[in-house]
This record gives sequence, C-alpha cells and structure tokens, in this order.
Amino acid sequence: MGWLTEMSSGRRHPVMVSSLAESRLNLMALRVRASWKLARVLLHLLSGWCTVVLRFPGLTSIQREERIRAWAQALLVHLAIRSEINGKPPTHGPLMLVCNHISWLDIYVIYAVCHCRFVAKAEVGRWPLIGTLAAAAGTLFIQRESRRDALRVVQQISNRLQAGDAIAVFPEGTSSDGVGVLPFHANLVQAAIAADAPVLPAAIRFSDGASATHSQTACYLDKDTLIGSIWRILNSPPLCATLVFGEQQYAQGRERRVWSADLRRAVVALRASPTDR
Repeated sequence: MGWLTEMSSGRRHPVMVSSLAESRLNLMALRVRASWKLARVLLHLLSGWCTVVLRFPGLTSIQREERIRAWAQALLVHLAIRSEINGKPPTHGPLMLVCNHISWLDIYVIYAVCHCRFVAKAEVGRWPLIGTLAAAAGTLFIQRESRRDALRVVQQISNRLQAGDAIAVFPEGTSSDGVGVLPFHANLVQAAIAADAPVLPAAIRFSDGASATHSQTACYLDKDTLIGSIWRILNSPPLCATLVFGEQQYAQGRERRVWSADLRRAVVALRASPTDR
C-alpha cells in the first residue's frame, strides 16, 4: 500500500527515476556517436569533391575509376554498411546494367564493385558535393518529366555504348521501398537495342546487418533529404547491401517493351532473398 500511495501522490519510484535517466543518457550517447559519424561522412564527401576538382584533371581514366571505387568503398564503411556480392560483376563494356532502385546509395554500392556511367535524374546533379562527384564520374543527367530530354539521353547512351562504355540505368524511374520492383520504363532499353549491346540484369536489397531481415532504413522516398537520409542511416543498426548480378542477354529480336518486361522479371528473381525463394 505504501508503494501505491507513493505513486498516487505523483512521486516516482527511485528505480523508475534511475531507469529513465539511464535511457536518456543512452539516447544522448547514441546521438553524440551519430553526430561524430555524420561529421566523418561529410568530411569524406568533401575530400571526394576536392579529389575530383583538384586531382582528376591529371589522372588517366583507369586511375579515376580506381579512385572512385576506393572512395565508394570507404563511404560504405563510414555508413556502417557491409556489402555482399553474388554473381559476376561486369568488367568492361559495351554493356547496359539494369537494376532496381531503392536509394541514393545504390550508385555507390555498385561503384564499390565496378565502374559504370550512370543515368540519374537531373536533381542529383544539383545536390551539394554529391552532384559534383556524380558529374566527375561521367553520370548522364536526365529530366525525367521531359520526353524530349529522354530522347536526347537515349541517343547519348547509345553513343556511349557504341564507344564501349558500361552504362547503368534504373528503369523504374524512381526509388521504391525495396519490398518489390516497380514497372520498368522501356525508353532507356531502346539505347541497347540501337547499339546492339548486351544488357546485364542486377538487383540490390538492403537488410539488417545482424538479422538479415529486410530494412527500409536506406530507402529514399517522397520528401526525404540527403542529410536526413544519412542521419537516419547513422542512427540505425548496421546494414548489409546485397548486390546480385544475373546473366547478360541480347535483344534477339525483342522490341523494347517486351525486352524491358523480361528484364524486370529477371531483376525480380535476383532481388528475392533466399528465404523468399
């Protein structure tokens, strides 16, 4: 009865006060650690910007690719993201890589394994630091809402494929929650048909690093901002990014819509985790 009287009078039990204080201290410690990690990530982004502005002009294309790969690998380490690779990554072009799209991180997960020129929405080119890094890596920017601009980029992709480049595209046209794969837009696949280049389907998924369960922490959706996304990742448990490569295929007479649908089915099959199959 004494304990009940003490609680009803508005006073907290000493054990409850101690537990509450401990929780607040733990939360504060987590935020301090996340703030330190955020500072390291921002410094890493800045160092990358300095490298592409000051060092890239004097480097060969191979040296640039090596720098980009090392920088992307370090970024994943700073964000506590472990990567797992299944299948055989592309080593050279001409080739188009098609992959599902979950996050701004997708590009760097791929860069950490192989070098491709990406096709990205024009908004990415305007991001502080990231935009400069993307442009230096040879990214082709597209105004997705403009049909005329889409035709321009399709021609650019076709030209680069004919020149022997590896080009990576996200045919969904936007990022998803990673639970499924959105319908593919067939326009960009036309570039591979025009250049008679093979297409390599690939799939990416993010999972909890400890439990291997699906995680939406890395998803970049709706009104997410780059800094907000980074902060969310740094305040969450470590992640695992799994990148799965399939088998190259040629159009073999398929028109772009049919081939695009076939490629989507291949990506869906690759994206499924072992427990989903």
